[in-house]
Amino acid sequence: MKPTLLILAAGMGSRFGGLKQVEPVGPNGEAIIDYSIYDAIRAGFGKVVFIIRESFADAFKENFDKKLKGKIEVEYVFQELNMLPEGFTLPEGREKPWGTAHAILVAKDVINEPFCALNADDFYGFNAYKAMAKFLTESIDPQEYAMVGYKLNDTLSEFGSVSRGICEEDENKNLVKIVEALKIVKHENKIISIENDGSETLLTGNEIASMNNWGFKPSVFAQLEKRFTQFLKIEIDKPKSEMYIPSVVFDLIDDKEATVKVLEANSPWFGVTYKEDKPFVIEKINALIAKGEYPKKIWE
Repeated sequence: MKPTLLILAAGMGSRFGGLKQVEPVGPNGEAIIDYSIYDAIRAGFGKVVFIIRESFADAFKENFDKKLKGKIEVEYVFQELNMLPEGFTLPEGREKPWGTAHAILVAKDVINEPFCALNADDFYGFNAYKAMAKFLTESIDPQEYAMVGYKLNDTLSEFGSVSRGICEEDENKNLVKIVEALKIVKHENKIISIENDGSETLLTGNEIASMNNWGFKPSVFAQLEKRFTQFLKIEIDKPKSEMYIPSVVFDLIDDKEATVKVLEANSPWFGVTYKEDKPFVIEKINALIAKGEYPKKIWE
């Protein structure tokens, strides 16, 4: 059974200032998401599931339905604020999505096979999809998951802070710890993590960063459902609270409900966090095309 690619695209891109999921960066108007799907198809994925808001549906279908027809199976799943477990009601005034863990959870009815979940606006590189497809095809333990790791220094923006999951692995390449750093900045050739209380931690840049490229089995949905209910009991009335998938993964590891392999993709990573990042991304993609790693037109 071919694995599925689950693309998390319901976020509005508040720091970017628009619908950055379909922002053109390729020579023929391709978005980063186009390159993700192109890489997934040639790595052996059989289906792509878009997690979007219903208000994005027309834009996404117009953009992807025609060019993906006959190339890969496509599904759309909506992530809405009122999609809560029984017994919970959406708080008045809530505008922020419930987070990446909730985004994955809403796909439970359309995914019955191993899958890779990742961000719509991050370029992960072909080797990342190849490594993940190999893992998802060969791993037989229903609670053995995976993560593609990148060197922190290669994932920063010159134009503002970023949030990253900082990871530690053991000698067997199993993830043992992940800490969500919500504000990492480059300042005077230093990399600093700024905590909520204003304290600062100096980082080397060689840390393993999670870029939200995860490999899961269908068993994860029951685990997410249980933890999302627990999360809502505590956090539902906090307007900016989100349930991050790295935090859930760490809980699963800590509770011995899952193991997570750290995969080394040796692929370039870049993304559009701020509008100022876009020219850099265009330059990177053009360089990859010049090297022959991508055709000028990926959807012939």
